[in-house]
Amino acid sequence: MEIEREAPGGERGRSWRAEQDVQDGKKFEDGDETLVKEPAWKRFLSHVGPGFMVSLAYLDPGNLETDLQAGANHRYELLWVILIGLIFALIIQSLAANLGVVTGKHLAEICKSEYPKPVMICLWLLAEVAVIAADIPEVIGTAFAFYLLFRIPVWIGVLITGSSTLLLLGLQRYGVRKLEFLISMLVFVMAACFFGELSIVKPPAKEVLKGLFIPKLKGNGATGDAIALLGALVMPHNLFLHSALVLSRKTPSSVRGIKDACGFFLYESGFALFVALLINIAVISVSGTVCFGENLSAEDIDKCSDLSLDNSSFLLKNVLGRSSSIVYGVALLASGQSSTITGTYAGQYIMQV
Repeated sequence: MEIEREAPGGERGRSWRAEQDVQDGKKFEDGDETLVKEPAWKRFLSHVGPGFMVSLAYLDPGNLETDLQAGANHRYELLWVILIGLIFALIIQSLAANLGVVTGKHLAEICKSEYPKPVMICLWLLAEVAVIAADIPEVIGTAFAFYLLFRIPVWIGVLITGSSTLLLLGLQRYGVRKLEFLISMLVFVMAACFFGELSIVKPPAKEVLKGLFIPKLKGNGATGDAIALLGALVMPHNLFLHSALVLSRKTPSSVRGIKDACGFFLYESGFALFVALLINIAVISVSGTVCFGENLSAEDIDKCSDLSLDNSSFLLKNVLGRSSSIVYGVALLASGQSSTITGTYAGQYIMQV
């Protein structure tokens, strides 16, 4: 038996109930009516973009270097760390996106409104330090890419990176969708480059899958390398960026409109982070396959023992040929330049509050 709760106050209650019905009907007309008319796939495409921008934080030069070292030291045994880390990243990023959709404010604005001024200042300083800490390896990684491709000195590459970042950030004047499109293209350039490397070295699929789904911490320094891989995936500024980027989409104020928007951003972020996972797997697999090869020279073995962004390309060139080294340089350039853009963009939202 259904029990209907009586609205307060007799005639006043009936008037109150009628007013609520009018408001609910207006909300339906303003939000859900549009949702019914527009196909779901079209609404989903209108929400694509923010996930790819935040996914670049998990593909920056710092991540690539830890991937290279993990593969060189432990082959495929630490792939499971990347999988677990990106699963947690998806959960946290989806919460940040939901925060922006539901409240209509990004994380920095909410911190300002919810906390007293001393706490707010501390949070602001920590957020700015996080942005700076993330930007440093991104800028240096991009400078290394310029050196590998054009033999430009690293300090000049740093200046070029800073100038190009400010120039490309100017695209937001023509709408944030233009910037999101550029970033998405850079993600797919990276994917094409690293998958091209992967197709050359052809790692054993069975061993890769074992490393991805069977956790192991064997060998000298495995725990330290696993912590380094996990630490490289910690990107606090991404939460500020994701909660701000979702505000560029028009979300109906109805419950259904908000739920649909949260779902679309979850699916889009899931796909973008899945691409990031595949790229990280490709980097570790290439490094692990090459450094554990049977016909390595003594010089190549020494390089494998201390891989970094600037010398790993020479290893790939010696083992796989010059064209592979060029492909690596292009991928590193796309990684560094795009992640520098998104890191600076996140800092802009934090600074403006």
